[in-house]
Amino acid sequence: MAITETAFAKINLALHVRKRREDGFHELETLFAFVDDGDRLVARPSAEDRLSVCGEFAPALDDPLGNIVAKALTALPRAEGLAIELEKRLPVAAGLGGGSADAGAVFRLVERSHVWPEDWRDRAAKLGADVPACVLSQTCIGRGTGTELEPIDSDLTGSPVLLVNPRVPLATGPVFKAWDGEDRGPIPQGSASVIAREGRNDLEAPAISLCPVIADVLGALRSTQPWLARMSGSGATCFALYDSIEARDAAAAKIASEHPVWWQMSGKLR
Repeated sequence: MAITETAFAKINLALHVRKRREDGFHELETLFAFVDDGDRLVARPSAEDRLSVCGEFAPALDDPLGNIVAKALTALPRAEGLAIELEKRLPVAAGLGGGSADAGAVFRLVERSHVWPEDWRDRAAKLGADVPACVLSQTCIGRGTGTELEPIDSDLTGSPVLLVNPRVPLATGPVFKAWDGEDRGPIPQGSASVIAREGRNDLEAPAISLCPVIADVLGALRSTQPWLARMSGSGATCFALYDSIEARDAAAAKIASEHPVWWQMSGKLR
């Protein structure tokens, strides 16, 4: 019997980088949120773990069997295997936590038919800093490298959101390396909407320095009059939040007309 799961696209409503750590990672504070769409996974019982990948962005995965989905399968003890079909609908190296979202979806697939180990958070964190948040796929604050999660009541659930990517991959490492090292202060306190409005993304400037088209994407989104437009994660995907589905859909149509090559996805915040 097949079971399905969505790997919900992750966005950072705010991302404050506080300092570089001696271990090479960065201390940060972020407000994670998740869109109600993303990659799609179908799992079936199997004698051994198997992974197949299809979809628009499947060719961008150089080694599907060695990617984070396969690693997530091996991270969770099970009596039998799973054959997973991954439809890769999110762009790769895009600031949407695509691989982490896929791994999070695998964790949820396994949860539906097995007992999770008590140390699942540690197992998830070893796969990537965003993976624990992507397992939960709900609005929350992340601290440390992003693995220390704090729940927050979200007043943004259901908000119409538009994601736009210029189809230019942007690796995370160089963006963090290009950060100027200046601590611009902590994440605001308050509701999710307050943090989103008053927060910032400290990686926006270094990402634009490496990938100038991000500024064009932000400009295009802001021209559609959202109440917030910002880059997600380390880029190059940007998002905009709107007061109504009609405003979001009009924005999507405008950007598709003016920039037909750009990728986009419309949805609502979970």
